[in-house]
Amino acid sequence: MSKRVVIAGGGIMGASIAWHLARCGASVTLVEKSHPAAGTTRDSFAWINATFSKQPRSYYELNLQGIAEWRRLEREMQAPPEIQWGGSVEWYSEEADARELRDGVARHQGWGYSTRFIDDAELKRLLPGVEPGPVAAASYSDQEGTLDPVAATSALLDEAERFGAAVDYPSEVIRLELKDSHVRAVATTHGTFNADVLVVACGTGTPKVAAMAGVEIPLKDSPGVLAYTSPQPRLLDRLALGPGSHVKQDSSGRIIAGDNFAGSEDPDASLTRGEELLQHAAGYLSKMETQTDRVSLGWRVMPQDEFPIIGFTEGCPNLYVVATHSGITLAALFGRFAAMEILDGARLEVLTPYRPSRFKTTKR
Repeated sequence: MSKRVVIAGGGIMGASIAWHLARCGASVTLVEKSHPAAGTTRDSFAWINATFSKQPRSYYELNLQGIAEWRRLEREMQAPPEIQWGGSVEWYSEEADARELRDGVARHQGWGYSTRFIDDAELKRLLPGVEPGPVAAASYSDQEGTLDPVAATSALLDEAERFGAAVDYPSEVIRLELKDSHVRAVATTHGTFNADVLVVACGTGTPKVAAMAGVEIPLKDSPGVLAYTSPQPRLLDRLALGPGSHVKQDSSGRIIAGDNFAGSEDPDASLTRGEELLQHAAGYLSKMETQTDRVSLGWRVMPQDEFPIIGFTEGCPNLYVVATHSGITLAALFGRFAAMEILDGARLEVLTPYRPSRFKTTKR
């Protein structure tokens, strides 16, 4: 009999795990309390990268492999999501910021990352619609990409269903039935599902579900605000990361702008805030239409030490947890890794630093 795996969470991480498990023959049921991609996934900037904040080298290498895994999914999926592989251009006008960028480029080049310094002329060639203003330093990282996170989640779930997975929503986990410290069944608002393994990959809701098995998963608040325009003519073919404004244009033509990947101190998602973000972006993209269509406040899945949490838990041995920032970059990779560990009993050395056991856990 195939292994029965229940996945709690219908964002891009849960969808990737469902696809990888189902195509390997597992009996998969994914439950989502609202609808697929309703939470952190929907409000993600969705940048696939291993760029300069990805440190130390072991974490950089993990994200670099994450980029490669999206290339694999493009080959292996019947109907893969559309990924914009134009890379990213980053530049700064202030010398202090420029110095930090130079250090980041030099470090990542030493690790073999495909990034390089560019001059003003090449910046304008790569971003013909952008007026960058004064440039103290600029770089181009050509292997990076971006996608529509909602469409990518839908594509993964559609193909998981073709392999036999069941996707059930709205279906919120309300109780875990435990025996001998193992999950035996998952009770939801839509029914109860027997489980040989429970995967908890429900974003910021992960601690709540894991706690039902007596397992503590420590996350911290990390809000991020994005502003969206309506679809408009093509202005950007790659990510533009300028001083105080990170901008991309998705496949529908919407401009999406934010200002801080490190988390906002003031999580203001008002229309006024959205207008400010788009007006700032228009300082570089003078031809863009700045009328705000939507403003989102997303809560990043940020572990307490800011590194991924992935693997079986000590307090409940058949509870597998995945909680991570950079979830877009790592989704394809962690889907494959989770399937290997759950179905084959593999224990991947590359994941050793990221196990839930590094945190103090509480068993009820």
